[in-house]
Formats: sequence, C-alpha cells, structure tokens
Amino acid sequence: MPKSQNPAKPSLLRQSQFRWTTDPTFYPSARLAMEAPRERYAYVAGLAPDNKSRADAMFVVDTDSGSQTFGKIVGRVDLPNIGDELHHFGWNACSAALCPYAPHPHLERRYLIAPGTRSSRIYIIDTKPDPEKLEIVKVIEPEEVFARTGYSRLHTVHCGPEGIYMSALGAPDGGGPGGIFVLDHFDFNVLGRWEVDRGPQELAYDFWWHLGHDVLISSEWGTPNKIEDGLDPEHLLSSGYGHQLHIWDLRRRKHQQAIDLGKEQQMVLELRPSHDPTRTFGFVGVVVSLKDLSASIWLWKRDNGHWGATKVIEIPAEPADPDLLPGLLKGFKAVPPLVTDINLSLDDKWLYVSCWGTGELRRYDVSIPDRPKLTSVIQIGGIVRRAPHPKEPSVALNGGPQMVEISRDGKRVYFTNSLYAAWDDQFYPDGIRTWFVRATAEPDGSLTLDPDFFVTSTEHRLHQVRLEGGDTSSDSYCYPS
Repeated sequence: MPKSQNPAKPSLLRQSQFRWTTDPTFYPSARLAMEAPRERYAYVAGLAPDNKSRADAMFVVDTDSGSQTFGKIVGRVDLPNIGDELHHFGWNACSAALCPYAPHPHLERRYLIAPGTRSSRIYIIDTKPDPEKLEIVKVIEPEEVFARTGYSRLHTVHCGPEGIYMSALGAPDGGGPGGIFVLDHFDFNVLGRWEVDRGPQELAYDFWWHLGHDVLISSEWGTPNKIEDGLDPEHLLSSGYGHQLHIWDLRRRKHQQAIDLGKEQQMVLELRPSHDPTRTFGFVGVVVSLKDLSASIWLWKRDNGHWGATKVIEIPAEPADPDLLPGLLKGFKAVPPLVTDINLSLDDKWLYVSCWGTGELRRYDVSIPDRPKLTSVIQIGGIVRRAPHPKEPSVALNGGPQMVEISRDGKRVYFTNSLYAAWDDQFYPDGIRTWFVRATAEPDGSLTLDPDFFVTSTEHRLHQVRLEGGDTSSDSYCYPS
C-alpha cells in the first residue's frame, strides 16, 4: 500500500485539527474583525458607590435585540471583598496572540482580568462555558502585586502578544511613580515591572502601542494620593496633574521621548491608536484646560522619525447659572465638557468623544486624522442639562457619557455614566443615578439612542464595558487591512 494511503499515518493537516483550534474571535487584521458576528452580551463593571456597604460586581447584559431579555441584566458575580472599586478591565487574550514575533494561537479569549483600582486586588473571572454565569477562578492579592512590581492602584488592562499588560497609577504609599507590569498568559502570575529604563516618566494612566513599529505610548493622570479622595483643586490649579505623553521602545522597554502638551492641559487620559499596524497616529483626550475650562483631543503621529502631538479638536465650556453647579464649579459660572473617554472605530474613520460634564457623546469623522469633522451629538445627562433617555422621556438624568465602547462592525456604540466614586460625588453631589445605554451609528455619520436599551442599577454605578468576542478597544492587530 502506498504511504499516502496508509490509514495508520493520517496527514499532518488532519493531526493538527485535533491539536489546536485558534480562537474564532481572533482576527489577523482590523478589517477582518469588522466582519465578526454581532455581540450577544456586554460585561459591565459595577462599583459600590461608598466602597463600604457592599461589594462591587460584574454584570452580564443581553445585547441581542432579538432576545426576550434584550437590554436586561441576565447574570452577575459579586466580588468577595468590599472596597475594590472596579474600574477598567480587559480580556486575557485577543487578536494580538496572532502576532508573528510572539505567537500564541492556542490561547483563548475566556477570562476577564478585573483589577480593583482602590484595593490593587486582581480578579480572574471565567466567562465560559456559560457567558451568563460568571465565576471567579483566581484572586491575586495586593501584597503580591506590591512585592513583585512596586506598583499599586491598578488601572488599564491590555492583552499583548507575550503577556497581559496592566498599568498602575502609583506606588503602595500613594505616591509615584506609576507604570506598567505584566501577568503571565497561562497561570496569571505577576511577572514584574515592565520598564527597564523609565527615564523622566513619573505619572501614569493609559497605555497603548503601535505593534508594527515596536512603540508603546503612555499617558498621565496623577498619583493615587491626588486622585482617590477626589479632584484636588489646588493641585489642579498648580498644573500638578499629568500633561505629557511618553514614547517607549516596546521591545527594549526603554523610555525614548516625552511630549509635553503644555502645563495648562490637565489630565491626559485615554489613548486610541490607529488599528492599522502600518500607520503611526492616534488620538488622546485631555480633560480640561486651565486657560478656559475647555477640553481637547490631540493627534499624535510620527514624522521623519520624530513623534509629536497637535491639538485637532477643542470643545469649549458652556456658561451656566452658578445655582445649578456643584460647589467645585460655582466660581467659574460654567460647565466644562470634561472629556473622560474617547474611542476609535476599527476602520479608523469614526472617533467618539465622551463629555461627562456637559452630557454629550460626540461623533467625529477622522478619515483625515488632522481634520476631524463633527457629524453628530447625543445629549444625555449632564451637570446642568439633565437630558433624559427616550425610554423615559420625563425622567431627568445625571452623570454623563463616560466609558464608551464600540462594536467591532462599528454599528453600535455603548456607554455608561460613572467615572470614579469620589469624583462622581464632587461633580454630581446629588448622587450618580447610573445608566448604561446604546446608540446606533449610521454610515452617514448620524448617531441616535436606542429607545429600547436603557439599563439601570440602584446598588451599583456602572463603569467600563467589554463586549462578547471583543470590541474596538480590546484587540491589537499585527497584519495590515
């Protein structure tokens, strides 16, 4: 019998089919990810407002418009500790696992990595086999994080090609510096601090990368002792919060360049790089300008080997009756936009900007990155406006668009209204009445609230959102579209 017909020796292809199956939610390029199936669930972090009376929770919300439970909470897991303050969280693995220099195609997008910003504790939450029945399978205590990294007050989570990256706002004593550390992909052990040479970097917040160019970018908020008890007005007015971007050699883990946006530009927060690995640009939001309380969006890019940043969007503060303002703002007689989150669609065409103070979600066409065009504005909540949702048009809402997430096909935009417990109470002293909503994004640039999707909670404030199978800020791609 010829070798090719020997039944005892199946082909390598057939053997491999029984050994590895790449997670179907991993895509080599952003363009292919846009063809993914629609999300059926959203995972939403819920924080206990006072950090004392109850534990935080992770919620599961049905996002399938054909389901009988559409727009309802269909699952939850309560954390076993009180005082964690869930904030940002992410997946254990994503499309970055397909990158050619550190491939891990056998990983599975299964676990949510959920740190407590206040406690520095990390929860590993299993979403499989039943996405409505979450299970905490591992807890990493803060003492382990402190001992192995020297960092505390954990913030951003990104799945990288060779591990799970996480940023931290500062040191265990509440001072600086903040930075990045790495968890192992497989057993979630804390490996250690990421930086080999941090240079002048002291403050930390978000981080992202251009994987095709071995570049990491990080941004700045402030040290824990200037954040977790609320905004410190004196620290703000003395330009004490972050106002820089930092450029790093991703492979060598060394600081290369600091880009100062100006000391009046306070709190340089969310970073959204191009999803196309051949390009070297991205957007970052600045919460407030000391000059006039405006907020802004800056474009970073590399020209002739040098990185720089330019302001491309400015959103002015709105005059307001001081009687309608919280004590922190009465003297200014104006509502600042307070840009607290931004997001970029997978085709790099649409930028969404959350104005937590004025109660606006703005949509910009950024097909030409340095010439954004405003195409639509949704109004909901706001310090003064208190704009309602169409499902309950007679109910005034507070809070404002905050964490924003976009479906992979770019057609649905999800957002919540809680920022951070102590800051919520300063800007909305009557107490954030939380909501989680969805908008429909049309190809013509319009944006409208879904009248049937309006999720609330009386026990928790809803913060970051992750979508089943991935979303626009979950994944990095190593292959051009």
